[in-house]
Amino acid sequence: MSFKSGFVALAGKPNVGKSTLINYIFGKKVVIVSEKPQTTRNRINCIYTDSDSQIIFVDTPGIHKPLHRLGEYMVKAAIQALKGVDMILLILDAERGYSKSDEYIVKYVNESQVKTIVAVNKIDLVDKSEALCLGEKVFEMCEEAISLHLISALKGDGVADLLEDIKKNLPEGPKFYPEDMVTDRPLAFMASEIVREKIFQNTYEEIPHSSAVIVEEIKERENGVIYIRANIYVERHSQKGILIGKGGSMIKKIGTLARKELEYLTGKKVYLDLNVKVKEKWREKDFIILHEVGMKDDIDKR
Repeated sequence: MSFKSGFVALAGKPNVGKSTLINYIFGKKVVIVSEKPQTTRNRINCIYTDSDSQIIFVDTPGIHKPLHRLGEYMVKAAIQALKGVDMILLILDAERGYSKSDEYIVKYVNESQVKTIVAVNKIDLVDKSEALCLGEKVFEMCEEAISLHLISALKGDGVADLLEDIKKNLPEGPKFYPEDMVTDRPLAFMASEIVREKIFQNTYEEIPHSSAVIVEEIKERENGVIYIRANIYVERHSQKGILIGKGGSMIKKIGTLARKELEYLTGKKVYLDLNVKVKEKWREKDFIILHEVGMKDDIDKR
């Protein structure tokens, strides 16, 4: 039996369930998830390997109309991810239905000239005929569309068939990564993502989208404990107060939840040192933005 391998970029609006789908396929959390839109800010390669294939899923920020420079970089990262891949998996939201933003995304999908699988997600929330109608409409709009699937990433409905279809349409190729590797991102990135996820899960209103996490230092101490120091940036002093909480209760909760997950990830004890700082309008400042969307190397080109 021949071995299949290739890169599959996930495209879609914010909060259509791209990260949920990735985590279901892997059977564990590989990328952060939140009910709040625009949780994913980075392009993340998630490496799925089994006996006859290696699929590198490129999880991207949702493509949307940007409201600030951070949003511009996020959309740029998502659009760039559609180029140079073997396949695009375009995910639609059955619950929200069709909108102009889907047309906007299809435009970039068509420009990539890459074969595309269309998947309508969240079919557990609507009548199947509605989901099928949405899928067929977008399928006809995609110039390189090869198949249509109706799925529930949360419950797993239709995901096995989707995965088999992806494998079938990938080219023969080698293993690009070791089979025990699930992401090509370093610990510093994973730590910042995990802390950011806990902020999204435990704070409300503008706090999640107004916060950035940058890991400043990681070192393993002589006793085997991994020391991680990170700065959490917010845009206003009032946000800093909310994030710290009364008597430090909120930042302690976020730190405890993130530390436990990091210890599970690394298999070692972790000391997580979180500091909250105010950086006004950081979503308009290149240095923090480039960290947030994984484009830090661009700084050196300026």
